Amino acid sequence: MNEIFHLQQNIEFTTAKTILEYSYLLSAVFFVVGLKLQNKPDTARRGNLWAAAGMFLASLMTILLQTDDQGHGIRNLGYIFLSIGAASVIGALIARKVKMTAMPQLVSFFNATGGLASALISFMGFFETSLSQKGTILVSLLGVLVGAVAFSGSMIAYGKLEGKVGDIRSGIMRYVNMLLLLISVAFIVFLMMVTTHSVTVTWLMFGFLFIALLYGVLFVMPIGGADMPVVISLLNAFTGIAAAFTGFLYANYMMILGGILVGAAGTILTIVMCNAMNRSLLNVIVGAFGGSSGVQGSEGGVIKEIQPSDAAVLMAYSSKVTVVPGYGLAVSQAQHTVHELEKLLESKGVTVKYAIHPVAGRMPGHMNVLLAEADVDYSKLVEMDDINPEMEQTDVVVVIGANDVVNPAAVNVPGSPIYGMPIIRADQSKNIIVMKRGMGKGYAGIENPLFFLDQTRMLFGNAKDSLQKLIEEVKSL
Repeated sequence: MNEIFHLQQNIEFTTAKTILEYSYLLSAVFFVVGLKLQNKPDTARRGNLWAAAGMFLASLMTILLQTDDQGHGIRNLGYIFLSIGAASVIGALIARKVKMTAMPQLVSFFNATGGLASALISFMGFFETSLSQKGTILVSLLGVLVGAVAFSGSMIAYGKLEGKVGDIRSGIMRYVNMLLLLISVAFIVFLMMVTTHSVTVTWLMFGFLFIALLYGVLFVMPIGGADMPVVISLLNAFTGIAAAFTGFLYANYMMILGGILVGAAGTILTIVMCNAMNRSLLNVIVGAFGGSSGVQGSEGGVIKEIQPSDAAVLMAYSSKVTVVPGYGLAVSQAQHTVHELEKLLESKGVTVKYAIHPVAGRMPGHMNVLLAEADVDYSKLVEMDDINPEMEQTDVVVVIGANDVVNPAAVNVPGSPIYGMPIIRADQSKNIIVMKRGMGKGYAGIENPLFFLDQTRMLFGNAKDSLQKLIEEVKSL
């Protein structure tokens, strides 16, 4: 009877393990399909749903079917489902109520929670692992380091985006960060050499966690606001890598695959963002871009204003109008208003497009998401490299809240902090209308010669109010 019982148990264990592995394979397919669909704005929403379905399936099957070597399943299922339910409700409420302008902060905050979870799981995994398993110990320590950096760094990024944390602009910071990184490596080497768990080892692990958290804080503190999109992308990659380490720690293939996909996607996006700014990743980390030092370009000049009535006439009787959206559009929540103006101009035979710079706004794809919220046709969102050849034939470029991404100093002033950064060549168009509240400088903290060009006119005021006035004037023509 015992043999039959054990045989039945083995069959059940093998069946459960097989079902779990096939569910992981199916989840992996969902992830890849979701990632593929996110390549285009018009399919990105479906891509998110596919990826979410894959994660839901993997998580559910893990909770129900995962067993240890003795065949014991996961315990405390009630607490687990209660926690998941509560977290889901909180996450949904936050996501529904957050303003589009605060989306980068939300991304940073959610990214921080992922890093913290990975760091804590790796931290506990260290004490649950035999110290003779050096490979597993190394993975757990790396998980703590990368996860803690992702957590504290993302929280500092959140504070910077929210305007609650300033920059530390000091050349000594890079040396402090290098020292902390060396100390972290020293902790890892020493902890790899210990042979027994003890109170001393426990305190060393807490010290290691503290150093990793401190490094995450000081790693992000010197980085200027203009580099926040790159930093958010990089920290997102860190969170994925930390999750992959956690997967290796517990031999969970789904966490490994999911973490690798997130880490790889975040890394690729970081490289793309750096290329869009013509800067290396190292330069982003230690360069403190966004300060006010260095050659700033030609300051001063004659500012020429334009009234909404004149701007309306100029646009309504044009053949091609290109809108360059920036953070100011998001701040004023004017995405629906600019879409209304777009439709009105098109009814008069004007071709309207949107020029999208990769780092416009405060996070990767910020402008795409913003305009998608207003149901702007995705085919009208044109990337920088594709729209620039059309600029010389464009009758009017309307710059709404953008600054650094249209600053010709990036092309014309070799000593400028943004020199070499690819920009949208609004300066090559026939007419330029710049909508701004005032003459404030962008995140890079430098003057914009675009404002003083002969073909440039400034339309001062809140972007949403100015656009509404333009709509009324165009309707009256």
